[in-house]
Amino acid sequence: MSNSPAHCIVRPSQAVSLLHAIILAAAVMLYGLATANASDDPYQLAIQPFESYVPCYPGIPERPDCPAPDAKDDKRIQYLYDRRTWRHSSKLPADPIDLATRSRTPVQHARTKIIGPTLDDGLLSLAVKLWMIESAKYTVDVAYYIFTRDEAGYAVLGALCNAVRRGVDVRIVVDSIGSMHPSHSELRALETCADEAGFMRNDAGQVTTTRARVQTVIFNALSKPSSWANRRSHDKVLITDGHFPADAIVLTGGRNVSLAYYGIHNDGSPDPTAYRDVEILLRPDTDATLESVTVGNVSEVYYSIVFLNKGNKRIYPANNPDTEKKQRARAQQSLAFFMQHPEIAKKMADMDAYMTQGFRDSKVRLAHELDNLVNVRVTTDVRENKSQNPNSITYILFEIAEAAQNQAAARRGEPLRIVSPYLFVVEYYDSEGKLVLDGAQAVHDWMREHPDARLEIITNSVLTSDNIFAQSIIDMDMAPRLLLPPELRESWLSGIESGELNPQLVESEAWKAAINHPQIFIYETGRLDSVKLGGNTHFGKLHAKYITGGQYGFVGTSNFDYRSRLYNNEMGFFFDDAELSNDLEEIFEQLKATSYRWGTPEWLEMRRKVMAKKGMKSWMVRHQRGLYKFMKATGLDWLI
Repeated sequence: MSNSPAHCIVRPSQAVSLLHAIILAAAVMLYGLATANASDDPYQLAIQPFESYVPCYPGIPERPDCPAPDAKDDKRIQYLYDRRTWRHSSKLPADPIDLATRSRTPVQHARTKIIGPTLDDGLLSLAVKLWMIESAKYTVDVAYYIFTRDEAGYAVLGALCNAVRRGVDVRIVVDSIGSMHPSHSELRALETCADEAGFMRNDAGQVTTTRARVQTVIFNALSKPSSWANRRSHDKVLITDGHFPADAIVLTGGRNVSLAYYGIHNDGSPDPTAYRDVEILLRPDTDATLESVTVGNVSEVYYSIVFLNKGNKRIYPANNPDTEKKQRARAQQSLAFFMQHPEIAKKMADMDAYMTQGFRDSKVRLAHELDNLVNVRVTTDVRENKSQNPNSITYILFEIAEAAQNQAAARRGEPLRIVSPYLFVVEYYDSEGKLVLDGAQAVHDWMREHPDARLEIITNSVLTSDNIFAQSIIDMDMAPRLLLPPELRESWLSGIESGELNPQLVESEAWKAAINHPQIFIYETGRLDSVKLGGNTHFGKLHAKYITGGQYGFVGTSNFDYRSRLYNNEMGFFFDDAELSNDLEEIFEQLKATSYRWGTPEWLEMRRKVMAKKGMKSWMVRHQRGLYKFMKATGLDWLI
C-alpha cells in the first residue's frame, strides 16, 4: 500500500483506462444490450426496444408521440434512452448492486465548488437546483431521501414537468421511509407530464425520434416483499446532462428537498432555524469529450444502479385527472413563486456566471455504500463486508487511515477535521462478542504515535440537534470515550446529579485536563445567546457532513453514524485539492465560532439552561444518560 492517503483517491492513468473499460462493459451487461462493434464506438449498439411502440407512418393523422418528419434517428440518444429505462429486477441479466461493488469507480479531474451552510447559501442551493433542471438539455436524475410536499418540493416538480415537455428525459427516486406518503399523488401527477413530452435532442441540438419521459421510483418500497425495510437510500443527488461533458452538472451533500433546508418559509420570509448544510457542485473537466469517462457519466451510471435496486417500485399515474391537474397546477404555482422571489430571482439571474466561474480544479472519486443494501451480519462482519466494496466510503476511510500512518502532514500537525450532525465513534464486535475494533482506542493510539497530530470535530449540541437519541450517543459515548479516562467517564455517566451537576467532578483539575485535550477538540454548535435561551442569535440545526485534512477530504451524505456506515446507502466524493480543502476549512472556522468545546463551563451552562426549560426535549436532555443506556442495552444504538 502506498504511504500517501491519496492511494485511495489518485490512481495511475492505466488504471483509469481499465476502469473506463469496466464501466462501459458493466453498463452494457447491466442493460442487456447487444453490440456489433462496441470496441470502436460503445454507443453504436443494436438497440432492442423495451416497450412496444406503434410506428408513425407518413400520411397518417399527426400524433403528439410522433416525431417531426425531419427528426434524426440518433443511435447515441437511443442507446442513452435504453440504458436509462426502468426494468424489473427479474428482467435484468445481473444484480446492479453486485456490479457496483465489484468495479472500482475511477478517479477524475473535475471542476468543483462548495455551497456552504449560511442562510444565503441555502437560498443559493435552491436556486442552483431549479436552474439546473430548468437549463437541462438532455437528461435529469433526481434522488433524495426526503422529498417533501411543500413549496420547495412542488417547485422542483414544476421544473421537472417543464423539462420533460422540452424533451428532457427525467428520472426521480425518493425513499419510501424518508419521503413516506400513502398515495404519492404529486409524483404520479409528474408522470402525466410525459403526455406532453417533447423529443430529445442530440449533442448537435437536432431533434431526434426519441421521445422524453418521466420515470418515478420509490426506493425499497415497503409494499414489496423483496424490500428490506431497514435499508434506506440516504442519497441526495441531482445530475443533469450527465453523459454530455460540456453541460453535465452534479450536486450532492446534505440538503434534502424540503423548505427546512433552504432558510425560507412557505410565504417567502427567512427561516433562521433552518438546517445548516454543505454541498459539493461538480462539473467535468473542460477538456472532456463525449468519449471521456467524466464525473457526469460516472454519477449517472451510479444513479442507474440505485434506480434499478430490486426492492424499488415503479409508480404510474393514478388515472385521476382532476387530482393530477390540481397537483400539476400547484407545482407550477410553487415554481413561479420562487422564480419571482427577489433573492432567488437575483441568484438565478447570475447563475450563468456562477456555473462557469470560481470552480476549483480537483481530483475526485465517487464513493458509496451500496453494499449496505445487501450485506448480512452487518454488526459483526463489518471489515469483511466493507472490503468487498472497494467504493465504500467506510472502506476508503479505512484505507486512508492506514496509509496515513506515514503521512508527513500528520507529523506537521495539520488537523483532521470532521463535521457531522450525528457522529459516532465505532465499536465493532465479532459473532462471538469479541471486540475487534475500538474506534476511540484507535484514535488514542494514533495520537500517541503522532504527538503533533490534531483531531477537530464539530457536531450538534442538545440545543441545536433535531435528534436527541443520536445526541445522547454523542454526549454519553462519543465525546466521553475520546476525552475522558475511565474513572471520569464512569462518574459522568453515573447520573445527572452525581455527574454533570456535581462540581466536584466538572470543576476538578482532572476534568479540566481531560476536556482540554491538546490533540482532540470536540465542538458542539449553539451558544448561550441563542434565541431559544432568551438571547438574540439563531444557530439553526447542523446537518453538514464532510471531512478535510491537508489537501484531501470528503463531502457527501454520510453522517458517519452506525446507520450511515452499515444500513443506509450513502454517497459522496473524496477529493484531492488543497484549495477545495481550504474552502471547507473556512466553513469549519465559521461553524466553530458558533460553538462551545465539549465539557467546558459554557457548554455545561448551555445544557443546564436547556434542561431548565419546559417541554419534551428538555425532559429528554435531563434523561440523556438513561436513554443512552437503554439504547446500548437493547442494540438500538445501531439503528438510530
